[in-house]
Amino acid sequence: MFFTVSSLTGWILLILQLIAIAAAVFAIFHAVRQRADAFTAVDKLSKPIWLGILIVALLVLVAMGAIGFIGIIAVVAVCVYLVDVRPRVDDVQRGPRW
Repeated sequence: MFFTVSSLTGWILLILQLIAIAAAVFAIFHAVRQRADAFTAVDKLSKPIWLGILIVALLVLVAMGAIGFIGIIAVVAVCVYLVDVRPRVDDVQRGPRW
């Protein structure tokens, strides 16, 4: 962390970083619980690759924070999983909705 929590800006940055870390943990937890064939069934990267991306993103967020070039890349990776991959993997495992 490159900021102090002595001002309002510091508190806002701390809250944003905690939200980013929580989102990464949730994404990893979700990816671990899914079947491996569900990822390839929806034409996404394989489960081990996504787990690797998410774990590296979590490590970057913890070590370097969400603010900064590499931190923003980590946040984008987590957001791509949560917004694009997770819904499709859930849909393919749930089956058609009538």
